[in-house]
Amino acid sequence: MAAIIILLLGTNTYILGTRYIPSLLPFPMNDQKAKTLIGLKKAHSLLGKLQKMVENDEYCIDIMQQNLAAMGLLKGVHQLLMEGHLSSCFSTAMETGSSTKKQQMVAEILRVSRLSNK
Repeated sequence: MAAIIILLLGTNTYILGTRYIPSLLPFPMNDQKAKTLIGLKKAHSLLGKLQKMVENDEYCIDIMQQNLAAMGLLKGVHQLLMEGHLSSCFSTAMETGSSTKKQQMVAEILRVSRLSNK
């Protein structure tokens, strides 16, 4: 199991990485879930940094570069979430005999895909 190593300094939070620690939690956390949480925490931290950059009137290009980095993190998280959904919920629905459930799941995937491409 991977544990997230976080450093708290004042109001700033820094994610230093992950480290293997056996059974810290009462439930198993799979690798994909851990990666998703790390991505979300990094994006959260970066958004705080972006807010401070705007408040401090930092150089526009620097802010835009950090904004692109945050967007990249969130796209990566979206990809992990989609992979997880396809390999679990979607896969299970496709194995059922219900054509209505299958159509509903396909429609959901298409809707989310369209939204992510905007």
